Amino acid sequence: MKTDHLGQIIYSEDDGVNLLMQGQPATIINNLLMDAAVDLSSVSAVLEHVPGIIRYDESVAQATTQEQFDLANQLNWFMPEEYKNLDIAEHVLGLCASDAALQRVGEELLLYQARGLFNLLRYLKFLVDTMHQNRVIWGVGRGSAVASYVLYLLKVHRIDSLHYNLDIAEFLR
Repeated sequence: MKTDHLGQIIYSEDDGVNLLMQGQPATIINNLLMDAAVDLSSVSAVLEHVPGIIRYDESVAQATTQEQFDLANQLNWFMPEEYKNLDIAEHVLGLCASDAALQRVGEELLLYQARGLFNLLRYLKFLVDTMHQNRVIWGVGRGSAVASYVLYLLKVHRIDSLHYNLDIAEFLR
């Protein structure tokens, strides 16, 4: 198993068989990038029945920028329709309890929008809601993410960046 410059995992024939034998979820198996060195016409009997084997093409991967790769993968995130269609800006603005919060959130949302990160915010809302519903405990926050008041309002972390006067530039550089 190896990783390319985009962070994609490329599996050998043995790796693919091991995943199947370990009972990995179909979502992993159905997007299995097989090393170009593996002869797909003569792969083991176990792998020949897996419909989602994809031959890894290094030339295509090398021609793909990180931004193109990220955008393409954002379209494939599992997220219920209610979250995909959520007006995230309206939702976060509705969580504001003061004029200062509205001002800060407005500034941050413009930065998120300029970077094309609204889908990420929708996904984070879905992730936090799912963890909360399933009683999953996560940390209070760490690193530069705590500088985002929007992430605080979405409950990604518990550090009130407005209260501590943390500059959003620390997060969105």
